[in-house]
Amino acid sequence: QVQLVESGGGLVQPGGSLRLACAASGFVLDSDAIGWFRQAPGKEREGVSCISSSDGSTYYADSVKGRFTISRDNVKNTVYLEMNSLKPEDTAVYYCAIDEAISPCTLLAVDYGGYWGRGTQVTVSS
Repeated sequence: QVQLVESGGGLVQPGGSLRLACAASGFVLDSDAIGWFRQAPGKEREGVSCISSSDGSTYYADSVKGRFTISRDNVKNTVYLEMNSLKPEDTAVYYCAIDEAISPCTLLAVDYGGYWGRGTQVTVSS
């Protein structure tokens, strides 16, 4: 069974850090574009970061540049999102998604017609 499972979310104070993980099962995560997205209550889902399988290129939303880092571990079949200097406006449910037809990766949720995880909640609050 093909699955993407996000983990690592939680409650953190402003300025804190979290590392999200997106673990794939049922397939090998080495030929897909992988994106991280987030959705806050009452807002549309927005792209946060993505990584291309073809050349490892990465992209970030302007709102997270310099604070978030995406990486992949093909041995563990997992993609990570390291989040530092977190702000209250980073509060959202974070999702990972894959699509093998995208190259390079994009930050548009509509481009990801492959698989989506169920999300992990990130709350930044004092």
